[in-house]
Amino acid sequence: MRTRLQFRDVTKPLGQAAVGALTIGILRTARHFDPTKTASLFARITRSIGPMMPEQKTGRANLTAAFPEKSPAEIETILAGVWDNLGRVGAEFAHLDRIWKYDPALPEDSRIEIDKRSYDLFTQLRLDGKPALIFASHLANWELPALAAVAHGLDTAILYRRPNIASADRIIQDMRAVKMGTLIPAGRDAPLRLAEALKSGQHVGMLVDQYLTNGVDVTFFGRKTRANPMLARLLRQIECPIHGVRIIRLPGHRFRGELSEEVKPVRDAAGQIDIQGTMQAVTSVIEGWIREYPDQWLWLHRRWR
Repeated sequence: MRTRLQFRDVTKPLGQAAVGALTIGILRTARHFDPTKTASLFARITRSIGPMMPEQKTGRANLTAAFPEKSPAEIETILAGVWDNLGRVGAEFAHLDRIWKYDPALPEDSRIEIDKRSYDLFTQLRLDGKPALIFASHLANWELPALAAVAHGLDTAILYRRPNIASADRIIQDMRAVKMGTLIPAGRDAPLRLAEALKSGQHVGMLVDQYLTNGVDVTFFGRKTRANPMLARLLRQIECPIHGVRIIRLPGHRFRGELSEEVKPVRDAAGQIDIQGTMQAVTSVIEGWIREYPDQWLWLHRRWR
């Protein structure tokens, strides 16, 4: 047993280095090809190999629990869409610095659609001189909200999770940094840095739809799970508006961006921000988004444990 563990300790860094090198190679190579054709190719690949991955079983169990009214055939159709979307996200990541194309003066020629109410809310956030908390989920291409903020002059700080492989982290961070404002990696000092960003008037964005072992209890699709309470805890320190942003994938390699109305925080009897209640309010908004486009959400992780 000891020999086996020692062998694993020696080979693990080599395996990670190989995966990191492969990731870098794929991203750099993909940049030399047409982004829409590459996205379609990656989608076909993931649709083919995804059902053979262990995540397929996780995704099927999640969908069956979330949508008990759907038939097995409907579940499989949604899962195929999930793999399709994931492949497209991977291909689009290689073109992050050129993927956001929206001109409010020529919306018909833009790759992105934004409804008038969302654009008005965004303009209000940009011009009101106040900080704000912006939450998003792993829906469609979840990298795009940060691109939208910077492209249209919103001063932002984005919380992100570093990949486990250092070499892959470096190139991914370099690609994100081109168009995504201030990047703050998740870690012990992240809450402090995010609070400082809010105090300086920045808009803080984060993905909030994954399971956190030490999180607060929330109900998601009728089942208990745990959510990261960081957003609500930041709100306790610096009260500011909360909005949700989602991207919807449309036919023809296009997207729609939507900014929600302000999500009102829940307060306790003393008027203080209720952490659990506020995260439930945020989680409920995300659930509503996913119910509309279930095949565009990342069902492949263990959201319930």
